[in-house]
Amino acid sequence: MSDRATPVVRPVSPSDRERWQELFLAYGVFYEENFSAEVVEGVWAWLMEESHPLRCFVAEVDGQVQGFAHLRFQHDTFTAGAGWFLDDLFTDPDARGGGVATALISALDDYATAHGGGTLRWITASDNARARRLYDSLATHTTWVTYEREVGQ
Repeated sequence: MSDRATPVVRPVSPSDRERWQELFLAYGVFYEENFSAEVVEGVWAWLMEESHPLRCFVAEVDGQVQGFAHLRFQHDTFTAGAGWFLDDLFTDPDARGGGVATALISALDDYATAHGGGTLRWITASDNARARRLYDSLATHTTWVTYEREVGQ
């Protein structure tokens, strides 16, 4: 990693649309999800709407966006305080191992700290071994089990 530039993390901007979309679609492929144009448009609209609770940060290496993270605030009933959920994190496969994901999570920590602190939580697929190795070095693996259920359709 010594010959690689240090990732620079910043909030997403309108000029990032094309690269964010490319990475977001690749993220979907990674999780065997084919995001429709409506999903892509909808998420992008949220990211561009200042009052929406979803935030996006991008990591640049040598001026090229190499990863993104989507973060949202949530009220934490275990602490009656602030909580944060990392919805999505993706790094361009060619940039993996270069500190992009670590830089993104560090930036999320900084953002959350500046906006009330609390606990940052996220999930990943149980078979995402590479990401889990990184996450195990940065956070506590909990015993919570995730469930989901579609409603209102």
